[in-house]
Amino acid sequence: MPTRISRGCQETGSEHTSRNIIGGRVQNPDLTHLHIFAYFQLRKTRNTMQTVVVPVDFSRVSLNAASYAVDLLASSYDTNLVLYHMCEKKAEEQGALEQLLKLQNEFSKNHPLRIESIALYGEHLVQEIERVVHHRHASLVVMGITGKTAMEKAFIGSNTLKLVDHNVAPVLIIPPDATFKGVKNVALTSDFKDVLTTTPSIPIKSVLKLFHPALHIVNVDSTHYVSITADYQKEKAVMQQMFSEYNPEFYFIGMSDFYEAIERFTQDKNIDLLITIPRQHSLLDRIFKGHHTKKLVYHSHVPILAVHE
Repeated sequence: MPTRISRGCQETGSEHTSRNIIGGRVQNPDLTHLHIFAYFQLRKTRNTMQTVVVPVDFSRVSLNAASYAVDLLASSYDTNLVLYHMCEKKAEEQGALEQLLKLQNEFSKNHPLRIESIALYGEHLVQEIERVVHHRHASLVVMGITGKTAMEKAFIGSNTLKLVDHNVAPVLIIPPDATFKGVKNVALTSDFKDVLTTTPSIPIKSVLKLFHPALHIVNVDSTHYVSITADYQKEKAVMQQMFSEYNPEFYFIGMSDFYEAIERFTQDKNIDLLITIPRQHSLLDRIFKGHHTKKLVYHSHVPILAVHE
């Protein structure tokens, strides 16, 4: 497959089904005996379905992330989407569920997704999301970048980044103004170090299978010049085999500024989704605390999928 060595970034080479929970109890007062039978049959089939959890705090950012998730998964008939809200007080559960149901009904008008709404009291959002993920065997969490204060405070210490740090499940981070327009081009960033053991190919492929996009595998290193080293060639061959069904193209960008290189690349290649692999949180910290990351997330409108090794 083509290998790009770049200086800068210039190439040289249903039915809708719902199940709503409040305070841990299933809420569906209209069930007849026939409906109850169908309900338990549905529970059996869900064991083979993928589950995606979307935390919603009713802020604009979280509502946009939920809308993005619904559009993203619209054609996935084997996916169960869970709208989840953590209530700060037990008495708020009923009202929060009613709000989620309105949102759920709105989303269900034009989509065949199975959607479930959960409103539960909790004290620590990340821990509660982790509990829902484990209980539902979720394979993905979709979140916006939450925070109602200044941009810096929205980043540093945000629940979204804390959730990524906890490595509960892959987290798809949706920029505040992102709108889903399809996924035709996906960029996977890699340091090309021991890729066989550090690249989480299974969760990455589960996302790629949804869209069958063009896969661009990118490395940024200031030492890249005319050709890549033997070590890079070796790791590239492993990566090529790992994602062979997606016929990946490789890009080795010779720049010292990682963030600027990725920002340019996403623009030049019309990237719809950027996949990163945080390694011991150091990459995550670099990506989300730097000036270039603010531009990447807030201005490029490129969602970021964080998948731990």
